[in-house]
Amino acid sequence: MEKRFACASQGFPQKNEIIKLYLSSDDLKIQCFFQSESELTSKEFLSVFTSGGLAPSLGIINSTYSGIFHFNLTLFSDRVYWLIDIPRENITKNTDIAPVEEWLVRITLQHGLNIYTTEGTLLDSVREPILQWNLGTVMTKNEVSKLYPHVVDLKVTKCPCANDVALLGFILNPTLDGVYIGLTFSGFWNYDDTTWYNLTDMIYSQVGEEHTELSVVDMVLTNHFLVILTSLGLFISGDLRYPSSSVLMFSRADFCGFERVDYVKGKLWYNERCFANRERFEVDYVTIAFERNRTLSEASSCFYSQEPFLEWLPCLPHISKGAKTIPSTVITFLIDQEHSSGIYLFSNQVGLTAQGASVSILKNNKPRLKEKFPLFSFPSSFSSPVGMVFHPRSHFLYAYGNQVWLSIDGGNTFEFLADFHDDIIKNTYHSFYTSDITFVSQSGKVYLTKAGLERYSKIGSISDKIFTLYYDHMGFIHKLTPDRFEAGGSLAAFGNSKGIFGQAPDMGFETALAPQYITINEMIFYAYVPANEPKESVHTKQFNNIHFGKVIHSGKTGTAYIRKVLQHNTPEGFLSSVIAEIVDPFGIEEVHESSCLSSSLFINQAGNFYQLTLQLQSPGVISSFQDSDIEKTVVIPGYSSFLITSILDDKNALAVATMPERVPSNMAFLKDSWFLHDFGQRNGRTWKIYSKPCNYWFQQHDDLLSLNVLKYIDLGKSHALKVKVIPNTKGVRTLKIPLLKVIVGNPTLLEVKAEGTFDYTDSYLMEISAASKSLHQCSTSLAFIVWGASTECFVTTIVPTLKSSCSYLKSMHHIPSTLIPLEDWISGVHKDSQGFNLIKTLPINYRPPSNMGIAIPLTDNFYHADPSKPIPRNLFRKSKKSGKFKQCANVSTREECNCTHDQKFSHAVAFSDCREKVPRFKFPVTQYPISLEIYSEDGRIPVETPYLVTVTEVNQRENWELEHAVPENVKKLKDYLQLILHAPVYNPLGLNLSIKGSELFHFRVSVIPGVTFCNLVEEFQIYVDEVPLPFPGHTLIAIAAAVMMGGLIFITFMFQLCNIHPWNVCRKLIRGNKVNFSSISANQPAH
Repeated sequence: MEKRFACASQGFPQKNEIIKLYLSSDDLKIQCFFQSESELTSKEFLSVFTSGGLAPSLGIINSTYSGIFHFNLTLFSDRVYWLIDIPRENITKNTDIAPVEEWLVRITLQHGLNIYTTEGTLLDSVREPILQWNLGTVMTKNEVSKLYPHVVDLKVTKCPCANDVALLGFILNPTLDGVYIGLTFSGFWNYDDTTWYNLTDMIYSQVGEEHTELSVVDMVLTNHFLVILTSLGLFISGDLRYPSSSVLMFSRADFCGFERVDYVKGKLWYNERCFANRERFEVDYVTIAFERNRTLSEASSCFYSQEPFLEWLPCLPHISKGAKTIPSTVITFLIDQEHSSGIYLFSNQVGLTAQGASVSILKNNKPRLKEKFPLFSFPSSFSSPVGMVFHPRSHFLYAYGNQVWLSIDGGNTFEFLADFHDDIIKNTYHSFYTSDITFVSQSGKVYLTKAGLERYSKIGSISDKIFTLYYDHMGFIHKLTPDRFEAGGSLAAFGNSKGIFGQAPDMGFETALAPQYITINEMIFYAYVPANEPKESVHTKQFNNIHFGKVIHSGKTGTAYIRKVLQHNTPEGFLSSVIAEIVDPFGIEEVHESSCLSSSLFINQAGNFYQLTLQLQSPGVISSFQDSDIEKTVVIPGYSSFLITSILDDKNALAVATMPERVPSNMAFLKDSWFLHDFGQRNGRTWKIYSKPCNYWFQQHDDLLSLNVLKYIDLGKSHALKVKVIPNTKGVRTLKIPLLKVIVGNPTLLEVKAEGTFDYTDSYLMEISAASKSLHQCSTSLAFIVWGASTECFVTTIVPTLKSSCSYLKSMHHIPSTLIPLEDWISGVHKDSQGFNLIKTLPINYRPPSNMGIAIPLTDNFYHADPSKPIPRNLFRKSKKSGKFKQCANVSTREECNCTHDQKFSHAVAFSDCREKVPRFKFPVTQYPISLEIYSEDGRIPVETPYLVTVTEVNQRENWELEHAVPENVKKLKDYLQLILHAPVYNPLGLNLSIKGSELFHFRVSVIPGVTFCNLVEEFQIYVDEVPLPFPGHTLIAIAAAVMMGGLIFITFMFQLCNIHPWNVCRKLIRGNKVNFSSISANQPAH
């Protein structure tokens, strides 16, 4: 009875289906089972684990996030499964449509215990852009089946961030017109899960129905757009993030002078990168290359564009008139965003065809005429180039055709990887998760390598005439045909392709090998090429790069690990050889298999050959050379080996020597001092070559990290990465040389230091420290490559991405002096020890006072907004002109403002409409500590120098001041920044706030620019209440002055009313006094 562990978020999982979970707008509910044919058996399994206190745990991981969730330990009597219910906001709070990484889920039977672990995926179906659209008319299964006879090829493209979301297009013959595309969100595991759309009417609406022979030619799904190349033109969708209608609309790009005959031979090229949490410097580019030379009236036969793909520019830079150029055809043009350059693969059309690679610097997103590096010329043997492609999310660049070349330095140089001679690689397929790269030749042979690995293997062949390959998000390879899909199977190891290609193929070739011992543990195998071998087939009898790192198996016993492949012209008859380390000793021929072993052996030279002569030692013993001895190798310890090529008679044979300088001269070797190895192919090849089983294990210091982790490095900061390589090399020597190779995509962006050591178990530990050294914001990939690993290993390469930028998880937060629980915020009551409520519920449509008074608010910010209620403090003209709703604009009630729970408790001024409650303080506020911390994925750190800050009050209120201490080493920087910013600059450490005003104060704290890539801003609010009334001295003086002035006016009025003129009376009194004075003076007697 088959039993297995399975989980599902939708329905009951099917047999052999890997775990596929989907996150909707509701909570994530996951059921995990022990599947068996009997429900009773499943209950028994669960009961056993539950009684032992064990329950599964769920790890959710992507490049920037990891979290652990635990299933309920308690089981209900009627359940045959474990259940977990995770609120969506516990995984992600975002609901906007945008590219988002598909999560890896890792389910273990008890976290921390290595009992059982399985993996699957979790897709956010709410946010994935392409899933929000209706691509066209939905087709039935019967309608799709009618297309099969007309299909001549298939094209597949997948979402860069969620590889399980993919599109499959039918390329049709001229007998049927139409654009038919299938969409999957589950990685093409089940044919019936694919939704098929007919886009024919949409295309004809752009070009007119008079055109015929319409078919898909190529497709590219970028982060935000779908680009479809058809036989009638290139069509670009609208932005997938902004659904404006139920049906996805397309626009046609116009290329003057190009017609249907050109479009059907066109090819789209795209550098696949995931732009989740997109930075401003990240943008998608797409190139279209036509398979013909440009005419004099055409700007180019290759064009590229950046999103939104409205303007298509020639790939080649503009060349001034009169400048000499070599006529060339651009095969591929790719934008390398790590180096801000454009890379060309082209073929010259002058004389003999030769291929080259060129790199141009981009300026304003356009390639310059001046080359960044000298032109790299491929050898003439690379005669049939097909294209060039970046491995997703990495800097590994592959040029392919009848050969494959690898560049790790942005196209400056290329290293030879493989030669397929007359067989041409037509397509490549990539998995960013497992670093698998599959090459498919025109003859149907399939080859596998790993990103950055300088070895490859043959994994089989495909006999289907119409097929394409596809890697899903977890690295499973799928074979897609028009009417069925095949996969490796969930029960196989990750990345295992045997389910599609059958047994591992023998990579040997039809010739004889001649072994030559070097030491007891090491030997050389020479591949024999007969002198009469036709020149065009010589390569079929030679070792080549495919054999590097493989294992030679003898038909008897014995294996040897190939460490090096050699090409040479001598000795005669041997054009190639391999140096191999013996893992298991090889079996030798017995006397009953080769009777010649019963004799002594005498060797002498016979022209270009050596004659081997048997000398009978024991009378009566039958000993002779036989035809079956041809292609066997005579091995003499300490001397050259001899490959027998022909039998002259029963006592003499001709042979070629593997080491002519080590041939014994006129010497006889007694029996048992020489022996025979059989590595021939005369009677059927007696040796084979297979891939080596995985010989290394990769281990990260944190098991919760993704294989393709993304780390942000802020200005002046550094980050450390640690990995361990554990050898699994039973029977093979472990050399004390570094097992790991580290390659930086853009060395000028970051300062990278590496330190590697061996531990006592021969494991190799590598620690990388990457530090920001430039003000330039960009990203680069970093590659850890186990250079000696077999292609059979699940992981040979880890490609983390390092961004010299600000993490979207990094933010600054104000730490209040008193922490108030959420339930108290909701209730609006939280009292201190003296009974003072520390929460203030703001009045509806509240606005803080201005410097002109409490009754005259001048700010534009409303708090606790409700458009249906009156606006208080709105009597004065200036107050009526100010005040603008934000969240509540153009609505009539508060409910229509759609304020979320988080917005109601946000301190941000952008959500002031929603803010209802604020912290309340008793007057006066003195020396309030402004404590700030920076939150990031690495934890919390206090804000301190050099993170100097500016502080403003968003409603332009005064009556507050700050106190801080400025160290001498910061004073000059502070004074300089104040001149530049025209604002006070403060040291955040020990920053204290005092407030002498009343009611609401809303502060914004900003970190100065130049010390971080992040725009670190935090806001906090303080409501000052219970302000005492001030002494009324000013009021009393004003009243007294008014009373006095009023009294004077009243007395004057009464005098006028009674016709009393005080001034005239005064004058009369004055004159009367003067007369009396004069009379008195005149009547005085003389003395």
